Amino acid sequence: MAYFHLKLVAPRPSFPFDTTAAEGTAMGEHQIYWEELAERKIAIAVGPVFDPKGPFGMAIVEAENEAEAEALGAADPVIMADLGFRYETAPIPSLILR
Repeated sequence: MAYFHLKLVAPRPSFPFDTTAAEGTAMGEHQIYWEELAERKIAIAVGPVFDPKGPFGMAIVEAENEAEAEALGAADPVIMADLGFRYETAPIPSLILR
């Protein structure tokens, strides 16, 4: 198994401060999806990052390979809702866990 960082990029820089109703619904489903992956020990950490350059979502996951990590992002309800969100996936070659 390997570790990967998934960065959820929003459709515009002002998100989440101007969330539409459709985005709010999709984000609710997004939260449930990632909570379930955390319960199954696939997602290690998930949450929003309020970077001064622009907020984004992040997840650290454990997967067999990058394709499997990308598939986790592709199955996210916020991606499947086709509202302009996208994931950027990067391997984490070494991870220190507590």
